[in-house]
Amino acid sequence: MNDRRKRGEQIRREVMSDPFVDRSLGNASDFDIPLQELVMETAWGTVWDRDDLPRETRSLVTIAMLAAMKCPNELKGHVRGALRNGCSVEEVRAVLLHALPYIGAPASLEAFRAAKEAVEEYQEQE
Repeated sequence: MNDRRKRGEQIRREVMSDPFVDRSLGNASDFDIPLQELVMETAWGTVWDRDDLPRETRSLVTIAMLAAMKCPNELKGHVRGALRNGCSVEEVRAVLLHALPYIGAPASLEAFRAAKEAVEEYQEQE
């Protein structure tokens, strides 16, 4: 395991939680484990490890992009990650509201549904 992969897993665990990462890795098969490793090395071990943006900002930018791409499952995980990173529910909502004129109402509605579910689950665990 290379250093970026190790660092990526550490950051992913800090942002997304140990149970989330354990579940992702535990559900991976021989077919998709290379994808999990590549994501940890590149997205988490390279991009998320940069010091030019705080994690809170990275989380909010990620939420906006996932909303635009209509990726509700990934969005849920990153909403929980944003809350773990110190973002407030109000900040998450503000980013999604800000995205509406740029990504359209259908994508915004889908993003709000996913985010609401993630926020409620997160708050139940607190």
